[in-house]
Amino acid sequence: MTTELERDLLGLAADLRASTVAVHAQRGAGSGSGVIWTQDGGIVTNAHVARTARVEIEFPDGRRLTAAVERRDETRDLARVRVAAGGLKPARYRDPADLRVGEFVAAFGHPLGVRDVLSTGIVFARHRSGEDRFVTADVKLAPGNSGGALADVAGRVVGINSMVAAGLALAIPADDVARFMADAVAPRLGVRVAPVRAGRRAALVVLATETRGAAERSGIVPGDVILTPHLEGLGSARSLAILRGGTPLTVAIVRADEGAAAAA
Repeated sequence: MTTELERDLLGLAADLRASTVAVHAQRGAGSGSGVIWTQDGGIVTNAHVARTARVEIEFPDGRRLTAAVERRDETRDLARVRVAAGGLKPARYRDPADLRVGEFVAAFGHPLGVRDVLSTGIVFARHRSGEDRFVTADVKLAPGNSGGALADVAGRVVGINSMVAAGLALAIPADDVARFMADAVAPRLGVRVAPVRAGRRAALVVLATETRGAAERSGIVPGDVILTPHLEGLGSARSLAILRGGTPLTVAIVRADEGAAAAA
């Protein structure tokens, strides 16, 4: 007799299967999983899975279509690919910021060449949006899970599985994935910074700016100190480079030779 728990797991697997694809790179460059993100053929996977200009997508019903790799971000380990197909079932997603430690999560993908594998576990640590690069879960992953979904009990994607560290699954947060998939071009702050303290406030000192980058165009120069309440949420200078993701950021700049703050 099927128990209620078994019925719930069967339903969860069916829900995730409908929006999960296999991703096969060209020239034997490997394979992994992907998640259907939009009805019009937008699929997200890992950058380390979609290493070639085109990949082959295998759908749950067995169809195989060639997809163009529209965009890759190796820093965030994300890639957006697109197939010429419509009417697809996109995944639902959830902001992982409200995940609770111990909450049930499941990974779905095609590890080790085995199709449609569901592995379950729990959230290992609280995820802090804008500060943590990954959602961390005590879930078993294997090669081929990369690019697949980490989902909650309702089947909502909370992250895209990327790697394993110390036996724990690390998934790129769904809110960051959503920004990546929505932006035609990911804006870059274009600045190298180091964390400092300005009195009791967190701040960043600018070490260098990229030529023609957003920071340089805004008038930011090396030696400037960036002050913004967002720094407390970001938590580290590294997070600025990883999680820009298209969110507008207004900051105050303190310039040593002027002794005044200016908006940038």
